[in-house]
Amino acid sequence: MITLEELGINNLKIYQDNTLYRFTSDSVLLSRFARVKKGDKVADFCSGSGIVGIHLYALNPFVQSVTLFEMQSELATLSKKSIEENNLTEKFSVVNTRIQDIGSEYAGAFSLIVCNPPYMETGRGEVASSDKVAMCKNEIYLPLKDLIKGISYALKYGGRMAICHRADRLVDVITEMRSNNIEPKRLQFVSGGNKEPYLLLIEGVKGGKSGIKILKEAVN
Repeated sequence: MITLEELGINNLKIYQDNTLYRFTSDSVLLSRFARVKKGDKVADFCSGSGIVGIHLYALNPFVQSVTLFEMQSELATLSKKSIEENNLTEKFSVVNTRIQDIGSEYAGAFSLIVCNPPYMETGRGEVASSDKVAMCKNEIYLPLKDLIKGISYALKYGGRMAICHRADRLVDVITEMRSNNIEPKRLQFVSGGNKEPYLLLIEGVKGGKSGIKILKEAVN
């Protein structure tokens, strides 16, 4: 069943489908964490129904453009409906493709790339009964190494990436970033109150100098 839900900011709305992957608070935390500059050309990888890109735009309407990359055609279509509903067709575009198959026209095209990717390595954790949901949560079609490689490919030199991931995958994330010439610059952990952190938010700069700022832990 498809529903149209309020984002609670600038009267924007987003379509959701309860048979597909529905966004969580992680996406909103990411869009708030990302540092956005005037005139940024933004890409949202693994965009799903478009929540990160649309929410980021709501907070930063001065961006030049937002391109949503999503491999599932149903989710890509849903994000197009949201773009049309919000009259954002001049700012937004949707590309229905795997990250591994992004075309050469997008090489070095973006100054900021955001992504809420699949968190779980293949063979670890539970897998959702629905394949369409499972591929959004598990690295079935997009291993972390392929994701970061794709981000580096589409990011211009000096451009920024901001992603969220499981807190216990920190070493994996930083290793892949540095292997692809992206230097970690900001890191924030997120916890659920008195519990240990479950989520990380990290920013990196392509070709950046070493040195990372650790932000105060956020509570969700």
